[in-house]
Amino acid sequence: MSGYILCQTKKAKIPYYIENISTNVYSLEELCYYFYHNLYLVDETILNENLCRWLQEELELPKLAAKLRPLFERNYSIEEFLYPVFKEINYLTYEEMKSLNMQIQKLAEEAPFLREKRKGDALVENGMYVHAIQVYQKLLEEETLEEVREGFTEDIFHNLGCAYSYLFQMEKAVECFRRAYEGSRSKDALIAYLLAFGVTKTSEEYQNLVRRLGVEKEVLREIKEKLAEFGKKPEIPTDYENIDETLQKLTRDYHRSTGS
Repeated sequence: MSGYILCQTKKAKIPYYIENISTNVYSLEELCYYFYHNLYLVDETILNENLCRWLQEELELPKLAAKLRPLFERNYSIEEFLYPVFKEINYLTYEEMKSLNMQIQKLAEEAPFLREKRKGDALVENGMYVHAIQVYQKLLEEETLEEVREGFTEDIFHNLGCAYSYLFQMEKAVECFRRAYEGSRSKDALIAYLLAFGVTKTSEEYQNLVRRLGVEKEVLREIKEKLAEFGKKPEIPTDYENIDETLQKLTRDYHRSTGS
């Protein structure tokens, strides 16, 4: 958003829980921020009677809640719900509203499978890897993915591999990267596959795979550079004076990423 926006409504004592990203919001400004930056994650898990009740009781916005409730009685468009919420505090600038309109129009024109993939991608961006994996796995059960576009299945396998790798489930990640490479045969897919394979298997197994695939020296050099670059990154510092607090933060981050 452009600049800071001061809270114009009261802050809730009891937050509204956004299931998709395991996050609490306490104000209308925070809710608007979520809507604007996470369009692909705006669904029935957040747009429901519980939200209207929260707006009415916690934020003391009965008129807004009354305006939104009738929408649940029919098929409504996402903008019909979002616009009254944004307008309540004039949250968006004119340019931001234009951008939102374009995003909503794009979303409406996208094929259902593509929208679902983008939902998975948005979950990954928010660190909700388990939820993203569930979205990707459900998509891969469909038999008509390639009708969206050529290589769409391989794109999903690649992103699924990334989600698994973020959870350190490297065996599953390697399998997904393998499927992505075998489907696309692209250089980028090959590099992702070999990188994941290299950190999971033995050096001998890695060299055998490289020979079997006939990997070009240029690709191997690029992989070596990426591994060297990764090795230069400093480890996360541990505050030994506050080790309990560090462990608690790691635990919180893990539970957030897994949705548990």
